[in-house]
Amino acid sequence: MAGTDQQDNGRGLWYGVAAYGIWGLFPLFWPLLEPGAADDILANRMVWSLVAVVLLLIAQRHWGWIRPLLRQPRRLAMLAGAATVISVNWGVYIWAVNAGHVVETSLGYFINPLVTIGFGVLVLKEQLRTAQWTAVGIGAAAVVVLTVAYGQLPWIALTLALSFATYGLLKKQVGLSGLESLAAESAFMFPFALGYLVYLEVSGRGTFGHTVAGSYGWGHSGLLMLSGVITAVPLLFFGAAAVRVPLTVLGLLQYLAPVFQFLIGVAVFHESMPPARWAGFGLVWAALALLTWDALRQVRADRAARAAAVPQPAPVAAAAPGSVPEAATEAVTR
Repeated sequence: MAGTDQQDNGRGLWYGVAAYGIWGLFPLFWPLLEPGAADDILANRMVWSLVAVVLLLIAQRHWGWIRPLLRQPRRLAMLAGAATVISVNWGVYIWAVNAGHVVETSLGYFINPLVTIGFGVLVLKEQLRTAQWTAVGIGAAAVVVLTVAYGQLPWIALTLALSFATYGLLKKQVGLSGLESLAAESAFMFPFALGYLVYLEVSGRGTFGHTVAGSYGWGHSGLLMLSGVITAVPLLFFGAAAVRVPLTVLGLLQYLAPVFQFLIGVAVFHESMPPARWAGFGLVWAALALLTWDALRQVRADRAARAAAVPQPAPVAAAAPGSVPEAATEAVTR
């Protein structure tokens, strides 16, 4: 059993690496969809995400969650809100990547844990430990440094972090799995996305189903359809990882995505990183290192507390000669 559990944990780790690795490599995919504009790409992603997730639900025969959800207006309203904020997140991300701001998108996902902590305090009234307060303070200082470095607020990073933290907060309240949540959110946005694609087609701005000599062909339409698949697949990997590895491991793996994005922005797209920006990113990484250290320390403390709370069996006194236990043993041996 121990060997089976270890193998299961190993598979879960690789599922997590695959999920966050795919998310981290997204900046290499969206430029392939040009000359489609960000709004065209976003609308196609929403439409084809629903198609992909419905096919996955059909394959898994996983429909039982829908009817109870439809009877809960509050959860439906929160899902509509989640669909709205994730649409903002996707739209800003796609535009930023194709506009040459990959490094700043990575910053958004680096600071997302700090924003999530802030939401925990402001919305959920959670109490922070000293290390967490310190990390938030360092993160705020990083935003100030990066504002000076960029000459303006790093609005792309802040929009991505705020929208994704809001999305996480709403998903926490709804309580659906990743695949179920994506299905519901895509269903909410599908009519708007499909309507917008029709508008783009009528206005002559749409690229799906068109070919332009010397610019793009049918492969472009295939890539637009593929955007739905690459949205759904990492969620499947994430779901498989979430049930196999501890949350602390997932918490560490989440940094893979922005690390990959940052490296792609610097090494592949050669985005500028003057010293002031390195200083700002350094502060963010210091804050995340402090958060990680504090989280691991808290996990060890919680385990020790649980171990101490488990009642220990009372020691069994040695039986005296001729007592009942010894007499029973002698009866058995005879």
